[in-house]
Amino acid sequence: MQKIDVISTASQGDGWAFHVSVSQGAGQTTHRVTMTRDVYERLTGAICAPEELVRASFEFLLEREPKESILSEFDITVISRYFPSYEDEIVQRIRI
Repeated sequence: MQKIDVISTASQGDGWAFHVSVSQGAGQTTHRVTMTRDVYERLTGAICAPEELVRASFEFLLEREPKESILSEFDITVISRYFPSYEDEIVQRIRI
């Protein structure tokens, strides 16, 4: 089982930056993720913490690729470029 830790590292004027670590067994990867308030509100309706959206996004990614394949630094909107179903699926996960 993989463990996903999400820590907000900075609040930017229009969003956030997060440090994410993904651990499984003895292996670990780290990632820096940014997200604007507009994207957060569009995807979640502000019904959860921003960190929960990031965690759910990593769960989505890990269902499709190994942790080592996830970019080390990216904006959360980049996920849709690689996985077009991301936004529809994440909205379903968050709003249920």
